[in-house]
Amino acid sequence: MLSYSGIQLARRMGHKLDHNMRQELVKAYYPFRSVPCFLHRTFEYMRRKTKNLPIIIEFEEECFDLGIQDVKNMKRRTLNEFQSISCCSTKLSIEKIEHLLENCNHIKKIYYDRKVTALLDTATQAVNSHQLQEIGLTGKDITIAVIDTGIHPHQDVQGRIKGFRDFIKNRTGPYDDNGHGTHCAGDAAGNGSASNGKYKGPASEANLIGVKVLDKMGAGSLSTVISGVEWCIQNQSQLGINILSLSLGSTATQPAEDDPVVKAVEKAWDNGMVVCVAAGNAGPSSQTIASPGISPKVVTVGAADDRNTIDRSDDIVADFSSRGPTVDGLMKPDLVTPGVNIISLRSPYSFLDKINPSARVDTKYFSLSGTSMATPICAGVVAQLLQKEPNLSPDQVKEQLINACEDLGQPPNVQGHGYLDASNLIGE
Repeated sequence: MLSYSGIQLARRMGHKLDHNMRQELVKAYYPFRSVPCFLHRTFEYMRRKTKNLPIIIEFEEECFDLGIQDVKNMKRRTLNEFQSISCCSTKLSIEKIEHLLENCNHIKKIYYDRKVTALLDTATQAVNSHQLQEIGLTGKDITIAVIDTGIHPHQDVQGRIKGFRDFIKNRTGPYDDNGHGTHCAGDAAGNGSASNGKYKGPASEANLIGVKVLDKMGAGSLSTVISGVEWCIQNQSQLGINILSLSLGSTATQPAEDDPVVKAVEKAWDNGMVVCVAAGNAGPSSQTIASPGISPKVVTVGAADDRNTIDRSDDIVADFSSRGPTVDGLMKPDLVTPGVNIISLRSPYSFLDKINPSARVDTKYFSLSGTSMATPICAGVVAQLLQKEPNLSPDQVKEQLINACEDLGQPPNVQGHGYLDASNLIGE
């Protein structure tokens, strides 16, 4: 098998291929083990021409325009350009990938475009954001982009979905065929109007932007997530986007500096948007922080179990909440917020709604657990803080969040800096 050109490519150009890409090139030849030897040459010829792999191509600094032209010359069917991070995504045959690597001097690295998945009753009070609401801090005039499965136009967010972009089906109106994104939107910014204020998120007057990058099953790819983040960067000024909330992730297989989704969220951060990302649900094992939560810049959020009580004294980090250190050895998560049995908005007839009817609460709400829920709760608190101090930079927001945390007595790679207490953000 070592003589096949694709495997030789993986060995020869390994420094320009990420680990997953090298694996996929090798896996492309697995079927050959059951093919008679005299047919190998014919089969390899066909495989090189017909086996298309989804990839992300990163170009050398200042070489985006030249590199993208080389890719366009390959006559690919689709091409998504991410100029802010000097990358593009497409599908190419093994033959065309080899040709690019050997003839385009502008390529820094090629990544396999792997899969990404989607990872309020007492929660708002458990994190003490209600104390901010009591002094008028409700996220008013602050905009949160929920990069997820979409947002159903639920009664509790009526009139506050200020923008919607669908990278899955290219539909124009807000919808959510999975239900995860709608729940997250409510975790951050539901106003509780369908429950007489009972199920309310921290930023109950914040604006929302729905960015659908995950499909009906809650699955997407690195490139769809990057597309969503890139779109937010491009439309930041027009839509007034202050915060990105990403309750999604994939297994971290490489250092943060080599991760294309980390590059995208850090670019958004550098452009002035606070980015809240889920730590992942692979706990209690250590070194399970998902990408892009491995980024040292963004706010990586783990999940606390508030035991469905307002009293914080019995709260602990949820077993499922991913633990650090990251693949780079950094402490993560940064902090924890409630993420167990969180009641938020229901998206009727969505995938989650159909397969788990027992999770319905009354007719308008739904109960879910995960760092997916903890993340938008944190994003909602950020919106409250930015309403109070709109000129804070993302770094300053993160510093204030960290300083507002309370020690749960668990290790730093379990709880981060601790359990967020929003009341500590009020000041004197």
